[in-house]
Amino acid sequence: MTALTVAGLTLREASRRRVVWALAALTVVLLALSAWGFSKLVGLNSDLGTMTSGEARLVASILLNLIMFGMSLIAAIGTAFLAGPTLAGEVESGQVLAILARPVRRSQVLLGKWLGLVTFGCGYVLLAGLAQFVVVRVTVGYWPPDPVAGLALLAGETVVLLTLALLLSSVISPMASGIVAVGLFGATWVAGIVGALGASLGNAGVERVGTVSRILLPTDGLWRGAMNAFQDPGALLQMGQGQQGFPFLSPDALAPAYLVWAAAWVAVIWGLTALSFQRRDV
Repeated sequence: MTALTVAGLTLREASRRRVVWALAALTVVLLALSAWGFSKLVGLNSDLGTMTSGEARLVASILLNLIMFGMSLIAAIGTAFLAGPTLAGEVESGQVLAILARPVRRSQVLLGKWLGLVTFGCGYVLLAGLAQFVVVRVTVGYWPPDPVAGLALLAGETVVLLTLALLLSSVISPMASGIVAVGLFGATWVAGIVGALGASLGNAGVERVGTVSRILLPTDGLWRGAMNAFQDPGALLQMGQGQQGFPFLSPDALAPAYLVWAAAWVAVIWGLTALSFQRRDV
């Protein structure tokens, strides 16, 4: 009960922060630009001729992954910079004493804050993702083959990153925790591209870079699973053998074992955060 109360307060407090308005503005701009771009695909003239509706849907499936990466980046930045002030900011300002002065365990407070942030981050991903799907459907007539699984994986990616940001905010300043979390998110994505290029070239050593990075931080692995759920299966055939190195196509769906690992990773990081918060002097 205490955790749910803290979750509600955290959600209410997060909705008042300026970063939420920045998220909303960036999302609206991204939706507007994507709607304009997708509307130009059908009938587009190029050196290869006029693009048909079928070709436009194929291109749209690839561009959709690009747009959804933009959405995931916005969600990553937003949740990372919300998680830091939610924990470290309240500790530094002394606000957390108003709660901990009562017979409330720190783990309950942490769980409540985590649940509030998870609700906010996953809610953003679902609403923004559905809005983007509607835009693509209306402008081009394309609908992802497995939108539910794709959005669930994007939400999982958000949960992974905000859990990491909470851990960082328990040991360093709010601003630094957000910067480090987003930096690791970007580094893992780049490492994933490097690994995919290694796979397409048959270089096991380079491919291992992506594999190791996806184990250390599951954000890129979950993102690649989401891409596979969003893209048209025909896009893989069109790209040919070199498609593995393309950053916005994913050849395989996620294995159940990897989903178990991602859940275990979140549990371990949350446990470390609870331990760090328990030992922190407030």
